[in-house]
Amino acid sequence: MELAKIEQLVEKYFEGETTIAEETQLKQYFSTEKVAAHLEQYKPLFGYLTTEKEEKFTPLLSLKTKKRFPVTRIAIATSVVFLVGVITLVNYPPTKQKQLAKSELGSFESPEEAFEETQKALALLSQNVNIGMESVNYINEYENSKNLIFKK
Repeated sequence: MELAKIEQLVEKYFEGETTIAEETQLKQYFSTEKVAAHLEQYKPLFGYLTTEKEEKFTPLLSLKTKKRFPVTRIAIATSVVFLVGVITLVNYPPTKQKQLAKSELGSFESPEEAFEETQKALALLSQNVNIGMESVNYINEYENSKNLIFKK
């Protein structure tokens, strides 16, 4: 086969423009011992393609699947959830829940009473914030004395 034609086929091959017949010609050329010296680098590529084509896959593992969640487990879980729901509805009916929520949240009858309780809560919060500010002042004094001792 002509060397110029082989070089053109190699270029076409790397461009992705060859046909199957042309690729077969390339494989035949590179499987012979008469390969040009400058094309010797492509010989392993085409040799690899021919040997890999003959290789077959033989699976070593048998693919047996197991059921992950049998139907009985799902049925038991469903019945447990259903029983918990029924017991909750029997012990805490919706009207009883509203009454519990109203008494637990500290609802007030008059707006004045609610205002007084809010003021008490804010006063307590203010006291705690003031304590925190005192500790910040102490840290500032420490920083000032440290700067006096360790001059930069």
